[in-house]
Amino acid sequence: MSTGELLSIEPIELKFPFELRKQISCSLQLSNKTDNYVAFKVKTTNPKKYCVRPNTGIVLPRSTCDVIVTMQAQKEAPLDMQCKDKFLLQSVKVNDGVTVKEITPEMFNKESGHMVEECKLRVLYVSPPQPPSPVPEGSEEGSSPRGSVSENGNADLATSTKAFEPQDKSAEARSLISKLTDEKNKVIQQNNRLRQELELLGREGQKNRGGSGVSFMIVILVGLIGLILGYLMKKK
Repeated sequence: MSTGELLSIEPIELKFPFELRKQISCSLQLSNKTDNYVAFKVKTTNPKKYCVRPNTGIVLPRSTCDVIVTMQAQKEAPLDMQCKDKFLLQSVKVNDGVTVKEITPEMFNKESGHMVEECKLRVLYVSPPQPPSPVPEGSEEGSSPRGSVSENGNADLATSTKAFEPQDKSAEARSLISKLTDEKNKVIQQNNRLRQELELLGREGQKNRGGSGVSFMIVILVGLIGLILGYLMKKK
């Protein structure tokens, strides 16, 4: 802020966020510190480059006035983003009730004996504000499209592991059933062979000694085979 006897000017540097081929504006606020009418006039070293609205005006006692400075669109950036342009704001006390139309260049002529207050303003080019980073699609605050990660950096695979547990148990059960079925078939085949062999032995024994002893052995063997089959069925 620049503080003179008549006006306070804020800011004292005109900062333009420079962009090629784009008009850029900044504002000045003039505050009248007196109980008098104060006339002002804005001059620049490069009048073709800037538009000042208003470039002349009246600031009423204890009031403020805003001045908008617009830089025309530029086709190329200055070297090292440095600007040598300057502004001069002149202010002078005038009679009460003076209007903008009554302001004349003579009012700001020091040689005519007028008490003219002057403030020089620099021009600065600054980088334009950067837009916020876009949010990746499919992600929201507090959620993640991928699995959660534990403190040690390993992904939490508990859910995916549980999803495969029923299939693993089912495969194990099918494998066990298949093994038991094979064993059962083998026992049945052995049982059939034993029956055939026992029948042959029985026939030969009846011819030689009679059938009582052989029949008793057949009963014992059949009982043993039944116990084996019962055990295998319970295991299944």
